[in-house]
Amino acid sequence: MSRTAARPFLLALLLASGLAACQSTERAAPPPPSSPARPVPPPAAPAFSGPVLGPDGQCSGPAPATAAAIEPGIGECDLVRLKGKPPTDVLLGEGRAGREVQVLYNEPGAKELYFFVNNRLDRIVR
Repeated sequence: MSRTAARPFLLALLLASGLAACQSTERAAPPPPSSPARPVPPPAAPAFSGPVLGPDGQCSGPAPATAAAIEPGIGECDLVRLKGKPPTDVLLGEGRAGREVQVLYNEPGAKELYFFVNNRLDRIVR
């Protein structure tokens, strides 16, 4: 057989073997089982510093005298120190963001509600 006559024969042979592989009834081995899903650890609770208010309105320690005005970002005990008296009511809870505290002051003619998230004043409702 000549070299040029062998080419179509080789091409036909390669094509036939390629088609035979496509029509095979054998299955590929299944992938190895994946390792069991590891439970995702819960996110660490956000850290906050300084003393915090208890349900009775008392601070857990001495309030740092760093805040000079009632404004967002001050700590719970800074509020009590700046107000000069204990709050009317304190609600403690845990939310998605961590520690959430609502501090109520009944003032003459108005109520003031202070919302804290992780020992930082978030907003004021008057």
